[in-house]
Amino acid sequence: MRNRHQTHAVSIDGVLMGGDAPVVVQSMTNTDTADMTSTVAQIQELAEAGSEIVRITVNNEASAKAVPAIVEQLQKQGYHVPIVGDFHYNGHRLLNDYPECARALAKYRINPGNVGFGQKRDTQFEQMIEAALKYDKPVRIGVNWGSLDQALASKLMDENANRAEPWEADAVLREAIVQSALLSAQQAEAIGLPANKIVISCKVSRVPDLVKVYRTLAERSSYALHLGLTEAGMGDKGLVATAAALSILLEEGIGDTIRASLTPRPGESRTREVQACQEILQALGLRTFAPEVTACPGCGRTTSTFFQELAERIQDYLKAQMPVWKSQYSGVENLKVAVMGCIVNGPGESKHANIGISLPGTGEDPVAPVFIDGKKVATLRGERIAEEFQDMVASYITQTYQRKAA
Repeated sequence: MRNRHQTHAVSIDGVLMGGDAPVVVQSMTNTDTADMTSTVAQIQELAEAGSEIVRITVNNEASAKAVPAIVEQLQKQGYHVPIVGDFHYNGHRLLNDYPECARALAKYRINPGNVGFGQKRDTQFEQMIEAALKYDKPVRIGVNWGSLDQALASKLMDENANRAEPWEADAVLREAIVQSALLSAQQAEAIGLPANKIVISCKVSRVPDLVKVYRTLAERSSYALHLGLTEAGMGDKGLVATAAALSILLEEGIGDTIRASLTPRPGESRTREVQACQEILQALGLRTFAPEVTACPGCGRTTSTFFQELAERIQDYLKAQMPVWKSQYSGVENLKVAVMGCIVNGPGESKHANIGISLPGTGEDPVAPVFIDGKKVATLRGERIAEEFQDMVASYITQTYQRKAA
């Protein structure tokens, strides 16, 4: 296992991040928080997908009033995922005016760039930290490239202009982001919030900038770090950018919790950002969430789409069954399945999986050998290869993994 950048362990309603805890997956709703029905439904959907922390917008009185009822309804229905309040501009007032909201939330997110301006900035920041102290809540100090503290940025720009060899403008802005987060965290500690109640993030939109910023944060502090691009984008672009940025940092041991800030297509489920985070962590070997299906990409030897259809069918089957299996069997998420398309790599890859099938390629005999734990155990033929292999996967699970106590 790679060396982990050592940070303070932070507990958020029982979910641990930092220290030696696994990297935590989180997400954010895009509903109007005042619409309790849709917000509860989306939180449930995200939690079921595997989001271990869910952030919601708290931007006005209606949303602040709704928070306690949202948390209560979730708990009544058996959902105990920590709910984080995202505050901008008026958080100091909402936390003061709506104490039940302040109590119900598991953590507060504060943006130093818009917590207040001029002389009000320090006062309003202090009020939010005092609320965190009063209700014993951790805080994420989240700096964003798009809402950076302009006074600090201007100060650093002026200092840079007087350097014998001035930095590039982007380097100055990266330094401003880092300083904004660290100075605010130090200010929170001076008010009385302990370091193990502080998470920091410095989000930007470009991958190289994000990597440089978090490497600097890791060098200069031991606060728990939340990773993510501030606006990753839509579709493949968002997924690729998120995977590229987070993988570099996580492989270096930097990061305690992550989010994929993907722009959903109209009607697309918000859970895609949760699945993206899980896939990144599993691909890096940091966590295991679901059985791994290895499938070849196909080539001229596999003109039939049958192996593609079978790979998709098995993957969908495993995904659908996992909630049931995880509740019944210990370690089933570590299962490795191979669905290969021809004789070139099929038998070899299948032998490396817990259970694998090598389908016939173009011109090959219409038979499909099945391997279990490296040994050939059967050869499937005919119209029901898919159904028979699926049954063998289910049988392997029941015979291999220990059933949990009822």
